Amino acid sequence: MNLKEMLLSLSMIMFGGKGGVGKTTCASSSAIWAAEQGRNTLIISTDPAHSLGDSLGVELNPGEPTKVPYLNNLTALEIDPKKNLDQYSHLMNLSSLSSMEIPGMGDGLPIMEELQDLTAMNPPGIDEAFALLKVLEFLETKHDYDLVIFDTAPTGHTLRFLSLPETLSSWIGKLLKIRMKLGGFFGLIKKLFTSEEKREDTSLEVLERLNESIINAREDLKDPLKNSFVIVMISEEMALTETGRLLNELMKYSIPVSNIIVNQLYLEEEELCDFCKARRSMQQRNLMKIEEIFKNKLGKNLIKIPLFREEVREESKLKEFSKFLID
Repeated sequence: MNLKEMLLSLSMIMFGGKGGVGKTTCASSSAIWAAEQGRNTLIISTDPAHSLGDSLGVELNPGEPTKVPYLNNLTALEIDPKKNLDQYSHLMNLSSLSSMEIPGMGDGLPIMEELQDLTAMNPPGIDEAFALLKVLEFLETKHDYDLVIFDTAPTGHTLRFLSLPETLSSWIGKLLKIRMKLGGFFGLIKKLFTSEEKREDTSLEVLERLNESIINAREDLKDPLKNSFVIVMISEEMALTETGRLLNELMKYSIPVSNIIVNQLYLEEEELCDFCKARRSMQQRNLMKIEEIFKNKLGKNLIKIPLFREEVREESKLKEFSKFLID
């Protein structure tokens, strides 16, 4: 499936790759094109160093969906992991239970072993964890968007983000097990997390809903009829290597990927200075490798985008950019 078909039929598309290759530009341009075709589109930035608002030329309030004024069907959101921290912060502190002295429970009881297992788990990074929880809110609740486009963080962050459904599901599964075993005692230790002693204890329900959402979202991310990952890269040796690692990880998590964008290419017909000629020659050598590996061997669609003379941002330039993405 090519990018045009994906933008017209899928409900989710994720853009990712090495830092500085133009992920946000590709995601923004694609979102504008999809919205112009009548699809009610939401673009979400999960990159802690947001540039989505700058790309679109719109001032965004962190953590709040904002209508893009020049396009009725387009909404943009920059994730603010700290904005709704209180909603899930108690989940991040439950591991402190293992250090408590629980009356009537000896050291040899299974519950203590499970608590120790919980504290031994590597906790997910706070930025990625709360970015994921916000993503789950959109994926697993009813909304009016036909298409959700994700502008993800550079490769390392993206890989941790993609692994979070597995990590959080396992982690929350253990919390659920502990919560059910502790039963009524859990109501006593809620004082660790709140001073409102009369507040109803709904932690079990929250955990169950969250765990179910994570499981459902994990399946949605793997479904090629719902989601696809678009890799953005440049024609350099290091980018080629990093793209290979990213593609291997996407395959590991069964995330569908069929399109790779090769951005910032020097065009042959342009008059180039000696420096630019050398850069183009280097790009062409690497482009041959990219075509051999990703197109010929792996069957991925390659989308080649020229290097623009001016910065690609705001409506007119992003629309111009989209012509290369789609055509």
